[in-house]
Amino acid sequence: MIDRLILIGNSLLGVLARHPKRITSALAAILLSGGGAAFAVASLAPDASQIPVREVLESVQPLPLQAQTEALDVHSFKLFRSDSTRANDTAESLLRRLGLVDPAAAAFIRSNSAARQALLGRTGRIVSAEASDRQELLSLTTRWITADTDTHFQRLVIEKTPQGFVSRQEVAPLVASTRLAGGSIRSSLFAATDEARIPDAVATQVAEVFSGTIDFHRALRKGDRFSIVYETLEADGEPLRAGRVLSTEFVNAGKTFQAMWFQEPGQKGGYYNLDGQSLRRAYLASPMEFSRVTSGFAMRIHPILQTMRAHLGVDYGAPTGTPVRSVGDGVVEFAGVQNGYGNVVIVKHRNNHETLYAHLSRIGVRKGQSVSQGDTVGAVGSTGWATGPHLHFEFRVNGRHQDPVTIAQQSESIPVSAAAKAAFAQAAGGMRVSLAAAESMRQASAQ
Repeated sequence: MIDRLILIGNSLLGVLARHPKRITSALAAILLSGGGAAFAVASLAPDASQIPVREVLESVQPLPLQAQTEALDVHSFKLFRSDSTRANDTAESLLRRLGLVDPAAAAFIRSNSAARQALLGRTGRIVSAEASDRQELLSLTTRWITADTDTHFQRLVIEKTPQGFVSRQEVAPLVASTRLAGGSIRSSLFAATDEARIPDAVATQVAEVFSGTIDFHRALRKGDRFSIVYETLEADGEPLRAGRVLSTEFVNAGKTFQAMWFQEPGQKGGYYNLDGQSLRRAYLASPMEFSRVTSGFAMRIHPILQTMRAHLGVDYGAPTGTPVRSVGDGVVEFAGVQNGYGNVVIVKHRNNHETLYAHLSRIGVRKGQSVSQGDTVGAVGSTGWATGPHLHFEFRVNGRHQDPVTIAQQSESIPVSAAAKAAFAQAAGGMRVSLAAAESMRQASAQ
């Protein structure tokens, strides 16, 4: 009998192994069928009350409080912020703008001569600070240059150490990078470059580059546009001053002018149009970088004599003391006082050309002195027959007065040499791409 039961049990186990889903479904159907048979489900787990229990006690030594604090410090975070110094800054006000509350750091800045000289009483120096999550200073850095011609910059670093704050001053070379910019004329060149966030030094260079072809005093039109590729000199990635204009394009009254910097081996560098013609002409279009023309080369009513007379030069209105420059290379023929001209300088150029600079407040050259194009010969004033500060400028050819702007535009230029044409063409190709990119940026910003 027992053997038979074992045999039946084995058979049932075999069926269950082969058809587990079917057996489960059949049992579920029976349970849900509502038949008269009753079924009980017994738990196969042991009774919890019968399980033996054993208590284990272990002694645990807690970490020292300092170790726990150091462990928390691992998860602290640092804050970084930058701002610019102001002339009326105190150590506390500077740190407060940087989001810091650190009396010890403020005391160090006041007491440390290098920190005090670099940070207090200065305007526009960018300061970068690293702080703890408790608003305490960890390190502070500022960078500056002392002159616009500097090739290196100064760096002051203040750091917190276990012994307190320390400072060090370092010198490092400026690094040149290239920037693209563009804008449109609405009123003046400087207004347009300010709107485009272009440094004034770059705007001045652009005016200088095209000074022989564009009269920035009289010829600008609303809607004129420009693109510029220029260097910026950086200290640790922070721009400190503008460098050279590498290439530029100016559209004036619908006419396009282009220029790029190029230096032949062993020669002095200069600006050329992208076809290889030098933009440096024998004469500049204006004896001043920026001013306004108050009277042109034409007939007019004389401001003092009140009679119609020919005005044989060009008058430029500018504040007293504005530098006046020679428009070309030459030799000073006269420097002194002369009738209604007041303080006057006359420069003799080649080909029997002369230029005259009158009503000067001061004279900066002497008779017989050689001057180069762009050299300062004096300053704007109101000496002689003048109703206010301005420069009277004349151009004479063989003793006869000529329109200075016309003379400047007609003066000759020199092309790049044959030996450098291949190198120039390659450089010009790259500049065309850069100028196109700058123009695209200008168009995008205008939309």
